[in-house]
Amino acid sequence: MSWLNSEAFSAFGQHIIWSDIIGNTIGLIALALGWRRSILTWPAQLLSGLILVGAYASAHLSGGVGKQLLVIGVAAWGWWQWNRGRQQAQDGTIAVRFATWKERGLLLAGAVLGTLAVGGLFTLYPSLSWSPWADAYIFVGTLVAMIAQARGLVEFWFAWLLVDLVGVPLAFNSGLAFSGLVYVIYFALVVWGMRDWWLRTRTTSAAALEGAHA
Repeated sequence: MSWLNSEAFSAFGQHIIWSDIIGNTIGLIALALGWRRSILTWPAQLLSGLILVGAYASAHLSGGVGKQLLVIGVAAWGWWQWNRGRQQAQDGTIAVRFATWKERGLLLAGAVLGTLAVGGLFTLYPSLSWSPWADAYIFVGTLVAMIAQARGLVEFWFAWLLVDLVGVPLAFNSGLAFSGLVYVIYFALVVWGMRDWWLRTRTTSAAALEGAHA
């Protein structure tokens, strides 16, 4: 499997490796499936994470490797969560909603404390990452986003937007040009996905209100 980290092609001075291409292409498919509230988003994310471990290891981004290992673990958990919850939606996919203020507070606190902890670890051991705070931000932000997605929270899309803002420049500066390009495409998908889930919550709320008055 060493070919995964071999060069696929070069463009504009950037060396593109196969694992970067394949892992991120599957990641895009996973995000599109998440937009459609398909349970297949989780096995796709799991496979993407497995492949991208190699890509980030080749770029010496320990935070990226750790992030993908978390992606694998959370994808397995999210798969289980959605398999339990998809019967809550009339179309057999997954019911989505906005987080409560308590849930938002917990997600935000987890993101801040997690970033401080991981960033501090990367700073203490510079060999783990050449960009400790950006790497920690993406590491923790991805975890927070996936936890919110597993619970069917619309805020998951906002978390992905915030991750993208740092992920794009970091990927290009790390020599993972395809990852950087994919983050740009992620941005567009996230905006559309956010709109779809937002509208979905209004439909679900209206149906629940009608049921209450029936």
